[in-house]
Amino acid sequence: MGPIEEMKPGNQTVTTHFLLLGFAFQGKIQLLLFALISIMFLAILIGNCLIVVITTIDPLLHTPMYYFLKNLALTEICYSLSIVPRMLAILLLKRKRISFTACALQLNCVILFVTCECFLLGAMAYDRQAAICHPLHYATMMNRDRCFKMVIGSWLSGVPVALGFTTWLFTLPFCGRNTVDHFFCDVPPVLKLVCADTALFELLIFIAIVIIVMIPFSLIAISYLRIIHAVLQIPSAVGQRQAFSTCAAHLVVVTLFYSTTGIIHLRPKSSLSSNMKKMVSLSYTVVTPMLNPIIYSLRNQEVKQSLRRCIDKWLVRKQMAIFPPSR
Repeated sequence: MGPIEEMKPGNQTVTTHFLLLGFAFQGKIQLLLFALISIMFLAILIGNCLIVVITTIDPLLHTPMYYFLKNLALTEICYSLSIVPRMLAILLLKRKRISFTACALQLNCVILFVTCECFLLGAMAYDRQAAICHPLHYATMMNRDRCFKMVIGSWLSGVPVALGFTTWLFTLPFCGRNTVDHFFCDVPPVLKLVCADTALFELLIFIAIVIIVMIPFSLIAISYLRIIHAVLQIPSAVGQRQAFSTCAAHLVVVTLFYSTTGIIHLRPKSSLSSNMKKMVSLSYTVVTPMLNPIIYSLRNQEVKQSLRRCIDKWLVRKQMAIFPPSR
């Protein structure tokens, strides 16, 4: 396994590695979990990469809604890549050791991408509100420059939080057991290994989480209240259904994201068992990123039609490469 701690002069120890305990499953159940997570991880990469590709190459999808969706898909890909490969290595190869630096980097990525997703979901809600409540001014309200700034703001919003709290946490002294009771380096299990007063850290990171969650959530709530009010003014039931259908996918994704992340991060002292917390974490680490492209594609005719157009173009090019036109 290699050393987990190294001695420094003066009988002090410096942590060089952590051990990720992973899941408390053995034998066939562990292999089954490995197979399921592998399939879901493959689905995450394929589904979200397809969203990125078709929203990039199809001019008909060069709209604010799909611009935000493309960035949401990129966030899901990056987030999953920062966690799932190591999780699979723990399940299959029992490689539980993670270096101090790798653990810090993983935690930094987790905070960064979760924060980015929160703000992207808020931006998407604002986009839907502008489209439904102000259709005549939509092109002006959601012009390319504003969309770009909203996306850049979403990506950068997590940088100071991620760097600040990760640096602070990993400069604290660690002692005792170096086993992280999780399948990735998250704040609560790593914080348990610190042998110093963490009251101020816990207070400030809880305040940061509340701010990160509540600012986008407030924007989403206000946007949907305005959307509901605007839709109820539409005289026909068909028109109301069409208006609501443009928001359905986003609303489902928001519900999935906030219902799972909120259980873990807004209730740090919850009575959930360690295994239950891991399963909830697994849901927003693997299940939600897998479902997002499915939700957006199954309920969206534009995405389906774009995918068909891309496949048809690819098949035509393939056919022309095999059977070039005679001169």
